[in-house]
Amino acid sequence: MSMKARMRRMFSEEGKCFDVAIDHGFFNEYSFLASIENVKQAVRKVVDANPDCIQLSMGQAGHLQDIPGKNKPGLVLRTDAANIYGAKLPKHLFSEIADNAIEHAVRLDAVAVCVNLLLLPDQPELHYQCVKNVMKLKSEAERYGMVLMVEPLVMLPNQQRGGYMVDGDIEKIMPLVRQAVELGADVIKADPCDRVEEYYRVIEVASGVPVLVRGGGRAPDEEIVDRTVRLMNQGAAGIVYGRNVIQHPDPAGMTKALMQIVHKGATAETALAILKGERN
Repeated sequence: MSMKARMRRMFSEEGKCFDVAIDHGFFNEYSFLASIENVKQAVRKVVDANPDCIQLSMGQAGHLQDIPGKNKPGLVLRTDAANIYGAKLPKHLFSEIADNAIEHAVRLDAVAVCVNLLLLPDQPELHYQCVKNVMKLKSEAERYGMVLMVEPLVMLPNQQRGGYMVDGDIEKIMPLVRQAVELGADVIKADPCDRVEEYYRVIEVASGVPVLVRGGGRAPDEEIVDRTVRLMNQGAAGIVYGRNVIQHPDPAGMTKALMQIVHKGATAETALAILKGERN
């Protein structure tokens, strides 16, 4: 299968995509397990709302791909495990990709693979390791026609916020996004910036590569819905949300509401009304 064929499975005709991330267990962090202790159940709830993609690790991908029928979401396969997410950073940091990751993705019928491009303060060796990971995956992805989603992730000093916190400085996000594009990303998964109205600059620097925006930590319904509308209006190709879906009291309802924003251009008010209706 060609890369273009997989992109067509991943994105709508209008070039939009909502990928629900349920791969958090890959990172050995207790707080990430909230609401996904039972992954099979979590996947089933989200599948019923029919997002475009669901992001899973190799060990959990079967919970999606074993579901019968041809209309289920596409699989985005997480390929790398990292140890950077705790309240205190370990002495030795790593971000390791799986052996033969692209072959695993092909066997699992994935539409794309996802890999981090990490930028932590004063951790150049970790960044170097991630650059090598992306370069290696790009060569293999080209060989097999696999879509390569790169996740440029700029983080604040660990001691500043007490653990995994993203840095919304657009002047740090933009060059890292551009580096991911230069390394060969087919899709970018990037953080929102502090001033959402400036996100068009991130879209521009991605040079035509579709940008899916990360959801980050859990936020109130009104905040996440409003931010999603504003990001889509800035030119984002879609979203990759995890905790704001799977930790929501109604994951399927939140998925349906966000799908209306991503694919139908729904307003925040309309999306919240959909979410309220799903709860009743």
